[in-house]
Amino acid sequence: MANFVLIPGGGSGPWYWSLLVDELRARGHDGVAVDLPSEDDSAGLSEYADAAVDAIGDRRDLVVVGHSLGGFTAPLVCARVPVDLLVMLTAMIPAPGETANDWWANTGHESLDGDTFFHDVPPELAAESTKDERDQSGTPMGEPWPLPAWPDVPTRFLLCSEDRFFPAEFMRRVVKDRLGVTPDEIATGHMPMLARPKELADRLISYVT
Repeated sequence: MANFVLIPGGGSGPWYWSLLVDELRARGHDGVAVDLPSEDDSAGLSEYADAAVDAIGDRRDLVVVGHSLGGFTAPLVCARVPVDLLVMLTAMIPAPGETANDWWANTGHESLDGDTFFHDVPPELAAESTKDERDQSGTPMGEPWPLPAWPDVPTRFLLCSEDRFFPAEFMRRVVKDRLGVTPDEIATGHMPMLARPKELADRLISYVT
C-alpha cells in the first residue's frame, strides 16, 4: 500500500483532494491531504514543508504529489523525509534560489483570459470549490527556493494536456528544461482531482505498481 501525500496549490485546502482520496482508498491505498497555512502571513516555505511533514506522521511508503504552486513545497518534503516517489502534477518547477514571484517571468509564462481552472470540472463541483477557496499569503511567493539542487528522489511529471493555466506546450518546455525528462500526460484541465479523479487515481497508482 502506498501513502500519497497530496500538497495543494495556492489558496486551496484539503477539500479539493477528497474525491481523489476516496478513489485511492477504494483501490487499497491511502491519500493524505495536506492542510497548508496559506492564509498565514508569518508562514513561508519552511512552514509549508513543516505542515506536510506533520501530516505524514509515521507513515511510510510515501508518494509526494505537488499540484500547481505545491511544486515549490513538494521537493522540500522529499528533502526531509524518506520518499519513494515525487509526482509533480501540472506543477511549478522551482530552480535553486528562485522565488515563486519570479518563476512566471523566468519561464516565459503568459497570462490567459477566461476560465483557466474549472472549464472541465462538473459545475456543481466548481461551485462547491469556490466556497472552499482561501486567501493565499504572498509570504512564500517571495522567498527564494532554499534547496541547492533537486532532491535525490525518483520524479515524475504528470502534465494536464487540456490545462489552460499552464498550457501543454509551455509546460512541456519547462519540464524538459528544468527536469530533463519528457512528462506523462493526462487529458484534463488544471484541476484533475475534481475533473477526472478516477483516471488520476489510476495514473498515480500505476507509478507504484
